[in-house]
Amino acid sequence: MSKIFVIHENNEWTEHLFKRLEELSLPYEDWHLDNGVVNLLSEPPEGIYYSRMSASSHTRGHRFAPELTSSVLAWLEHHGRTVINGSRAIQLEVSKVLQYLELEKYGVKTPKTIAAVGNEAIIKAANAFKGKKFITKHNRAGKGLGVQLFNSVEALQAYIDGPEFEEPVDGITLIQEYIESPESYITRCEFIGGKFFYAVRVDTSGGFQLCPADACRIDDLFCPVGEVNEAPAMFEIIKGFHDPILEKYEKVLAANNIQVAGIEFIKDKEGTIYTYDINTNTNYNSEAEASAGKYGMLQVAKYLGSQLEKLQKPIHV
Repeated sequence: MSKIFVIHENNEWTEHLFKRLEELSLPYEDWHLDNGVVNLLSEPPEGIYYSRMSASSHTRGHRFAPELTSSVLAWLEHHGRTVINGSRAIQLEVSKVLQYLELEKYGVKTPKTIAAVGNEAIIKAANAFKGKKFITKHNRAGKGLGVQLFNSVEALQAYIDGPEFEEPVDGITLIQEYIESPESYITRCEFIGGKFFYAVRVDTSGGFQLCPADACRIDDLFCPVGEVNEAPAMFEIIKGFHDPILEKYEKVLAANNIQVAGIEFIKDKEGTIYTYDINTNTNYNSEAEASAGKYGMLQVAKYLGSQLEKLQKPIHV
């Protein structure tokens, strides 16, 4: 019998999905890809494959999990298996550069960003923002990796020369304009099955000096998933949220064959939206969901179940 295969490297972020699949009596198998083998001489089993691989896997000792996952996804797609968040999703998950270029292609405004490799190159890139606040972040990020706010190039130089400097796992540091917002929150839009599900307002008044405003450490706030006892006011599902940007987001996801994602944006004082992250390993906050009566992991499980049903439905000639 066909089943749902869940590809990941972090049990904490996946156990709540498994609970939902069990609630719906859906057959599934756990594919934990911190290491493993891709046997190109064999065919993968029939089923629905859902990738929840994370860009921050190396922070948990799983340095090559995304690379292994890329090979597994290519193998699955070669054999025509149904893959949710496939090869293109993992490419975007591990590269902010690719994310920004793809967003801009569909008319979505992103913060001005320069990618640099090497300390001298980082300083040279930062000079383009001289006289303005700017931030640094890692190209392959997650969990707010490498995110720092600077008021001057000199402050950046001191950081790079000091013991606190974090070397990016792929060597690429991003230097990005700092978007100042009159309100201390960012918005995260959740998509399931490629369609908008809900938007979350995330309070950032706690002072996260992150990208592109005091809010980029969204991964830390949203994980681990499920029964997290965060202050309810920090996360609030926005009732009746709608904005024209949602149509553009859905086009970006469709063009890249991404079915499940969270996309984050911030507004500046003129009300201009700047989008700064596509998270294809999206997580949900339980207290905000309980308050609103909407449940992301349950919806994901239902979506996976619908895809499995399509696969199992007999073809009438």
